[in-house]
Amino acid sequence: MKKTVPYIRNLKNNRVVSMMTAYDYPSAKAVSEAEIDIILVGDSLAQVVLGHDDTLSITVDEMLHHVKAVTNAKPSALVVADMPYMSYHISKEETIKNAGRFIQEGKADAVKIEGGRKRKETIEALLDAEIPVMGHLGLTPQSKNLMGGYKVQGKTLDLARELFEDALLLEEIGCFSMVLEGVPTIVGQSISENINIPTIGIGAGNLTDGQVLVLHDLLGMKSKEYIDAKFVKRYDQQYETTLQALKSYKSDIELRKFPTENHSYDIGSNISDFLKEWKKEIKKILS
Repeated sequence: MKKTVPYIRNLKNNRVVSMMTAYDYPSAKAVSEAEIDIILVGDSLAQVVLGHDDTLSITVDEMLHHVKAVTNAKPSALVVADMPYMSYHISKEETIKNAGRFIQEGKADAVKIEGGRKRKETIEALLDAEIPVMGHLGLTPQSKNLMGGYKVQGKTLDLARELFEDALLLEEIGCFSMVLEGVPTIVGQSISENINIPTIGIGAGNLTDGQVLVLHDLLGMKSKEYIDAKFVKRYDQQYETTLQALKSYKSDIELRKFPTENHSYDIGSNISDFLKEWKKEIKKILS
């Protein structure tokens, strides 16, 4: 069954919502088969796939390329496309145009936008254009320069109140869900208990309505020198197993252990006759 925006909204107070990032066809297939509720084609692909230092460098066209790859997998999960930096900051018209490409060309089901009250008119314009919006509050990575880095948000009463009020506003204007990132557990819990749309936590404690992680973090698809954020749990060590597989491959081909006869094609039952004639052909070619 294909999960829809109303389906996700109705999970509130019924069961925990699962969300995972995916950036390509095979990952989307796996996430879908695992029966994850939501696939987020996150702008985190700027870092984990394209190698940028942050999320600020990725463009709409680059994001769209990956959204298309994900939706080509026809996942049962709801597909949410992250609106990258500067794709919704200039004008309502530009925002609708960019978001519309994710829906029309990318076949995404919804978009995600970072920010609270200052994005009110932007989100309202998208909703007027029939584009579902997932909100994102707390540690918003596109604001890292303004925040002075990736820092936990809402640690004072004033900042917590601001987050709480922003969450109420996002619900009021029509967001169907929201991500709460990098906030104290008590703040994530309080917001979740007082709004009627699902909250998806990442570094927001265990009492939000759902959870999301970056696929590459969960699978351990990063080298040892990479330091995980506190909220990351590695469920596998794929970087190490991939590295070992590549080393084994290199060794096998250098020692001519691969390919074996089982990995090769022969000429069939008339090998001796073929060889005789083939040698003659080689002489003709070389003469």
